[in-house]
Amino acid sequence: MPKRQQNEELEADAKEIRITVNHADDDKSISITGDGRQEWGSKIEFILSCLSFAVGLGNIWRFPYLCYRNGGGAFLIPYVLMLSITGLPLFFFELSLGQFGREGPITIWKVVPLFQGVGVGMFIIAFMIALYYNVIIAWAFFYLFSSFTAELPWQSCDHWWNTAACRRFDTKNCTGHDGIMALNGTCFFESEVSPSQWQALNETAQATKLPADEFFHNFMLSISEGFHDDEGHTLQWRLCLCLILSWVVVFLGLFRGVSSMGKAVYFTALFPYTVLIILFARAVTLPGYYNGISFYVTPQWHKLLTARVWADAAMQIFFSLGPCWGGLITLASYNKFTNNCLRDAIFISTANCLTSFLSGFVIFGIVGFMAHDLGVPVEKVAAQGAGLAFVAYPEAVARLPISPLWSILFFVMLLTLGIGSQFTIVQTVITCLVDFFGLRRHHKKMCIVVCVMGCIIGLTMCTRHGMYILQLLDNYSGTYSALMIGCVELFAITWVYGVDNFMDDIKLMLGKRPVPYYYWKYVWKYLTPTSVFFILIFTFIDYSPSTYGTYQFPVWADVLGWLISFSCISVVPLRAVWLMAGKSGPLWARVQQLCRPDAEWGPERKRSDDAALNYIDSKTPLANDDEQYEMDRESPYLTRVSEEWEDEEDDGLHMKAPSRTKV
Repeated sequence: MPKRQQNEELEADAKEIRITVNHADDDKSISITGDGRQEWGSKIEFILSCLSFAVGLGNIWRFPYLCYRNGGGAFLIPYVLMLSITGLPLFFFELSLGQFGREGPITIWKVVPLFQGVGVGMFIIAFMIALYYNVIIAWAFFYLFSSFTAELPWQSCDHWWNTAACRRFDTKNCTGHDGIMALNGTCFFESEVSPSQWQALNETAQATKLPADEFFHNFMLSISEGFHDDEGHTLQWRLCLCLILSWVVVFLGLFRGVSSMGKAVYFTALFPYTVLIILFARAVTLPGYYNGISFYVTPQWHKLLTARVWADAAMQIFFSLGPCWGGLITLASYNKFTNNCLRDAIFISTANCLTSFLSGFVIFGIVGFMAHDLGVPVEKVAAQGAGLAFVAYPEAVARLPISPLWSILFFVMLLTLGIGSQFTIVQTVITCLVDFFGLRRHHKKMCIVVCVMGCIIGLTMCTRHGMYILQLLDNYSGTYSALMIGCVELFAITWVYGVDNFMDDIKLMLGKRPVPYYYWKYVWKYLTPTSVFFILIFTFIDYSPSTYGTYQFPVWADVLGWLISFSCISVVPLRAVWLMAGKSGPLWARVQQLCRPDAEWGPERKRSDDAALNYIDSKTPLANDDEQYEMDRESPYLTRVSEEWEDEEDDGLHMKAPSRTKV
């Protein structure tokens, strides 16, 4: 038998190998394919992993605030519409791409090698987000440990970190009668003082801080005055320990790849719903609950006429589902080839939106109680982001009976939400590296390297400057760059590779083209790219220099932020130039060659049966018969089955499998 034919048969056989190892000491099984790639232990593990990734901190601290600000219940109309033309199509798009290619975000671009830089950009985005996301998880750990006391440390102003501005008196009776309480506890009314004194009292009242605010900024963060503060480089050792713990938890969840991650998500995906239900049951019994909920859901139809409402809906659905970070491609790449990813996309997208809406009832129920207790309107205490999770909500919880219990429940919920998303983000980084460098057998070592590096770099956000660094990364790393990556990704697949070819790939997996066919075809080709582009434009128009509270970031900080953003997208043309430089022939011929799918794109049967696509092959001429241009022999995409056989042994089970080496 000719050697070439023998190698092809060995490779085909290797593709079909499925190994199940039953350990003598426990009843664990490991499912892998012939190329050494793991698969999810069950379909539910994939569903829960996607749900845990999509349902994150933004569902709790971002959506409820946007809903009340943009017309209450009326906001659901643009939100659902944007789900149908932006969120769901992108979600299904990336699940299909990852499942068909069975590769990480970088090596998946065997489909159109010229755009491999898109995957590199996703890798950079995921790594940047992983750095600061784990710091937020460290904050949640800090609050959780601080909650194991008889009295919460942010319940009073009697601690060394509190200042004279801390609100020490109950202002409800005073503000309820349109008065202002001075710092000494005296209540003044406008008729009793001069206009200048009344203005001074107003300024003093606005400068007062809640005990939870001072606990967050003065004790946990010990925040500096700004980047100009020479003492801002001091590490906060308590926060450092919490960050180390956060990375240890991430490592324990990922060190065995999707095998260990698939077990961890049973807790990280389901437990938050248990806590949400418990908190909701408690919230409905509190005074002021109805005011908070009314404030949250009462429709304000006139706001639908403003562009800001539609832009907020589009941005929220885009960032809530997490496309263009590489996470969805990574999760789907470990699926069985015939998994119904369309059904999964619809279920997870719908569950994500319903979770956001449900969380609003919990958050605004508690916020309504807090406003009632303080004697102020709900809008005075409504907040978003870290201000909601680490100031407003802890302050409200501190006013409840048995407050430590409710605080523990809330921060355990935040931890599980954050860690669930972080698992996928870090797994994306690891998958990119092991797939690109061919290190699938060294997943655990790569996991250690990524977690250690992430922890070391993350320590910069445990300094007194840390909050400003985190805000800078949050503002620039995953916003503009993700939107630009999304535009290029959609263009590359639907226009260069071809939306019809992509639909045929989905047909190979699902047994039929997705229904309704023309909806998916035209939404992917026109509506979704257009909507992502307009989100990007509006984001640029809405841009303002970075601030935190009253602190204005220096110009160099914003310049650094833009460099971070454009570093993620600049790798697309840079990688394309690099790949073209490795080819021979006229420039346009090189571009054409790199716009064709690689010979190893997709499953074996796709490569052998599909004659319509002109794959990259070392024997494919690019010009006329007189000009034969040599393929890049160092291409990471070209592999062969070695003639050598390697012995693989696992707990007494001895078998042989062909190794894969580069040509």
